[in-house]
Amino acid sequence: MDMKKRITLELRNRSPAEIAELVVDNSRSADGQVEGLTDAFTELEFLSMVNVGLSSLSKLPSLPKLHKLELSDNNLSGSLETLSEKCPNLTYLNLSGNKIKELSNVEALVNLKSLQSLDLFNCEITSLEDYRESVFELLPQVTYLDGFDQEDNEAPDSEAEDDDEDGEDGVAPVGDYDDEDDEDEDEDGSEGGEVGALSFQVNRAAQDEDDDDDEFGDEEEEEEHAGLQGEKRKRDVDDEGEDEEDDED
Repeated sequence: MDMKKRITLELRNRSPAEIAELVVDNSRSADGQVEGLTDAFTELEFLSMVNVGLSSLSKLPSLPKLHKLELSDNNLSGSLETLSEKCPNLTYLNLSGNKIKELSNVEALVNLKSLQSLDLFNCEITSLEDYRESVFELLPQVTYLDGFDQEDNEAPDSEAEDDDEDGEDGVAPVGDYDDEDDEDEDEDGSEGGEVGALSFQVNRAAQDEDDDDDEFGDEEEEEEHAGLQGEKRKRDVDDEGEDEEDDED
């Protein structure tokens, strides 16, 4: 897919001024030039054009808010002076895997006053004697070259920094919340078990009382029934006695 069409697809019906990040990796540029990008991308902060066949940056539009530019695995060897003109606020530039051979090729970057990190990995320039010392001397504003500073300290991971900042802002890790929730659930479960056991005992005692009441009621009914039968038999005997007296008369 050509770069211009790819950019149109990446817009997704948005205006260029709404785009802060744009990735067109592995698309194809016409004649090794940037195409599809215009000055309308005024809010663009991150641009990635990896492996798109670029051999020149002469048609790069003005991108005043661009901070990070990925240009690895292209055919760039010069025209880097365009970057200081069109992207004066760059802080990160990745030129790894390009055809940069001499210090003179990167000398044009001296006017990128905000540039902090430069990547030239897999470029022929890295085979030069005293390559790192020479680049740091030529570009004193650069702190990290190929991921390391002059004392060989590795560049911090921007994503890790974001995570640390989130933690400092009082946002605890998800795992901590899970542990607290588990403890609360355990406590709730223990209390629930105790309440459930107590409730069972109360219900059992109430059921036993009901059973005792039922048995006592049954005994009373039997005694009452037996008393009624005794009275009935007594009345029957009295009636028989009266009948015998009537016969004698």
